[in-house]
Parts: sequence; C-alpha cells; structure tokens
Amino acid sequence: MNKNVIEMDRDIIDPTAPLPKLEGHVSHTRFERVLRAGQFAVTTEIAPPDSADPAEVVRRADLFSGVVDAINATDGSGANCHMSSLGVCAILTKNGYSPIIQMSCRDRNRIAIQGDVLGAAAIGVGSVLCLSGDDVSVGDHPEAKPVFDLDSISLIKTIKTMRDKGQFLSGRKLDKPPSQFIGSTINPFAPPLKNRVDQLAKKIDAGAEFIQTQYCFDIEMLQSFMTQAVDKGLTERAFILVGTGPLASARTARWLRKNIPGIHIPDAIVDRLEGAENPRLEGRKICIELMARIKEIEGVKGVHVMAYKQEIHVKSIILESKVLGDRQPWARSNPKVFRN
Repeated sequence: MNKNVIEMDRDIIDPTAPLPKLEGHVSHTRFERVLRAGQFAVTTEIAPPDSADPAEVVRRADLFSGVVDAINATDGSGANCHMSSLGVCAILTKNGYSPIIQMSCRDRNRIAIQGDVLGAAAIGVGSVLCLSGDDVSVGDHPEAKPVFDLDSISLIKTIKTMRDKGQFLSGRKLDKPPSQFIGSTINPFAPPLKNRVDQLAKKIDAGAEFIQTQYCFDIEMLQSFMTQAVDKGLTERAFILVGTGPLASARTARWLRKNIPGIHIPDAIVDRLEGAENPRLEGRKICIELMARIKEIEGVKGVHVMAYKQEIHVKSIILESKVLGDRQPWARSNPKVFRN
C-alpha cells in the first residue's frame, strides 16, 4: 500500500489491522473507513484554480482542515476550464488530504478515462465520483466537441470492472488493479420525481457505493426520497450524502433555481433571505439548520457541503451544525505550501 495512504488513515484505524472489505474490495481511504465505521461523514469540494500554482490548491484545502473527511476536486464543473481534477488530487494527496477525483464523461473517451483511473490509483487517490458532465454549451468553451463515449452508469461499471475483475473494458488483464471507492450523484429534486429513486437504484446496481446529492433546500422532498430509498433497501447498499450549502442572497437563490437545472429552492427560503438584514449571514444560518435536520433523516450517512465563493465559511458552518458530534476529522499539522 502507498505509504502516504497509510499515514493518512492513522486517525481512523490502526494501519497494521485488517482492512474492512466489501465484495472483495479493500478500503484505503479515511473517507470510506469513516462511513463503514458508521460515522456521519462530511465532504466538501474545491473549485480548481485558473492557475498552474499548487500553492493555491493547498491554500483552498486548508480552509477545510479538521472538519471534512474528503474533498472533491471538481472536473470542469459547468463545462468551464480549470486545473484538472487529477492534478488537484495529486496536490491534495501529497499534502495529506483525502481527495475524491471527479470523472466526467463529457471530455474523455474510455481509453483516456481508464488511463486516468489507473493514474489516480497510482498516486493514492482512493475515491472516484462518476459524472456525465455538464453540456459544453453552458460553459466558456461552447465550441468544444463533447465526447460522451460513456455515460455515468457505464462509467461506474467500467471502474468496477477494472477494480473487481482486474481488466480493461477490452478484456486485457491489469497487472495491478485499482482499488477505488466508487461514487456517483443523484438529484432527488429534479422532475420527474417518481423516477429519481429508480435512477438511484440503477447507479447502485452498476456498482456505486456512495452517492452525493444535489443541493437540498427542501427537507420534505428529501424525506420523501429517502423514505423510498430506505423502503427499497438502497441505503443498505450505498452511503448517501446529501448536498448542502449557503445561499448568499435572495437574488442568488432566484438565479440558481431559474438557471441551474434541478435546483429547487422553496419560496419560504427566498423570502427569509429577502427579509434578512444580513442575507449572507442568514444564508449560513439556513444551511446550518438544514444540515442538523438532514442528519436526523433515516438513511442519510453524511453531508456534502458546497460553498462556491463562500469556502471561508465552511468550517464554521460545519462546526455550528454539530453534525460531527464529538468527532474531529483529520487535520493537517504544520501547514506548509506544496512546492514543485
């Protein structure tokens, strides 16, 4: 096992002890071990910089030190170009963080994707989030040619094949298979709502072991979705982390629900922001309240905090929500800037 990975896991389990297994899969990441230990997990995400400077990645990650179990490195989110998810994950791993690499089907064919899976595993990236990817028409390179050789479900199956069967999609054997914890996403708030749980089941059947949802601002809708997921036994087969995040203003809320497919924000939330003396502070209070309520819903195993341009507030939001209980996730000691 990669020495860095062993060091990263010391706060969860003795590295000399047997590792937890699921269908032959050996866990290598703090994030997965937290979930398998029955703890309520907290993840967040980094918006990669428009830069080749690794110090900028470390600076952003250090905002989350001590309060999250893993950090997603987004992959061309919104079809906009930034530092690659693989590059960000390499920097995060070197600095002790537990990263989740995002892989989008939009930009790469199956040859490139399988190569990136192996590359990520080789540098100690133990978790991968499978995404279809936003259409290029919404990003800053609308003239780009989309690939979509695979979709999110076939991507999940591809990584599972590499990991569990030890072979490429071509059938060629791998000398050493990757050992990633496989995840995907779901949006419980996007119509047709009756199909959302069926879509979740398809992803879990394909091999997804953890799921991160779209932003939740409506507890009743989430409760309905989770009740169905529990009834179908899906929460026994995958760990579901619910997306949360602070809203900056009523104007932001209106823009999000108008322009971002699947973002559902009830009028009551918008009205509360509208009437607040300090909308940004009120947005953080709403997020804190929602997180506390989300933790109490049966079947929810964690939260994924998304705070674009409000990353500086993530630590206080998590601590004030008390979703961690008495547990403190790994924290980087003696922070230092990554150097080439």
